[in-house]
Amino acid sequence: MKTLLLIDANALVHRAFHALPPFTSSDNKPTGALYGLASILIKILSWPALAGQEPVDFIAALFDRPEPTFREELFKEYKIQRPKAPDELIFQIKEAHALFKHFNIKTFEIPGFEADDLIGSLVKKFKNIPDLKIKILTGDLDILQLVDNEKVVAEFLKTGVSETKIYDEKAVIERYGIFPIQLPDFKGLAGDASDNIPGVKGIGPKTASPLILKFKNLENLFKEVEANPALVKEKTLKKILDSKEQALLSRDLAKINCEAPIEAKDIKELAFKGFSKEELKNYFRDLGFKSLIKRIDTLQIVI
Repeated sequence: MKTLLLIDANALVHRAFHALPPFTSSDNKPTGALYGLASILIKILSWPALAGQEPVDFIAALFDRPEPTFREELFKEYKIQRPKAPDELIFQIKEAHALFKHFNIKTFEIPGFEADDLIGSLVKKFKNIPDLKIKILTGDLDILQLVDNEKVVAEFLKTGVSETKIYDEKAVIERYGIFPIQLPDFKGLAGDASDNIPGVKGIGPKTASPLILKFKNLENLFKEVEANPALVKEKTLKKILDSKEQALLSRDLAKINCEAPIEAKDIKELAFKGFSKEELKNYFRDLGFKSLIKRIDTLQIVI
């Protein structure tokens, strides 16, 4: 069994930025988030693999772009409540492209799409390859809708950048009470405050989960309610029916677009071939990562 690792780059940089002290390089550039990201990469690319860790055969890092996405075209208030990223974070997101390059990891970004969409598109392209497991490394729970049994799993950063939790289909069901594929419909009802997705006013997760489990998806829910006058009289279902357009819009905002035009036609393009120790160590010297240079010396993955 081979492993394809897809990295939600923006999510990891954000998590590291807020979890670690604001380090700076000798020329006073912010580096704390880059240090955290580099530390994560060293850990997951270590060889021999750490206990319980699968070696990486294929790898890619996916980035958001600053331009508006198709979601803003659908709903101008999408993520509008989020504060503008500080300059220190923006610098490190841009520099993260160079960091991945020094690790010999291919990166992708497409204007109009989020990193989640690129991840979803790669999952769709490659999930049917026999004897391939796909792992998504992220700090964003939105990605859980892509989980598929144990074929596609998500490794979620829990605390800082050191602890993680693996979500397979069973773990998603335990958390939400529904299947991964149903999560966009769930958010169509419950919304998502972190992304300013409205959902249906007055419908929370505890109400949304059993409804989605019962009706399978929003289309079935509306079809059955509209065809059955007795159901319309039920207060909760009437509230949802009255907010049909908003529920469907919220579902569309939450749903990952797996049709992004990403330029990766063959998984061999994402093969991880190791990296140059000396090149990476020189880069770390520029950033002032003395402790990471020592860790690099212990690795056996080299070109």
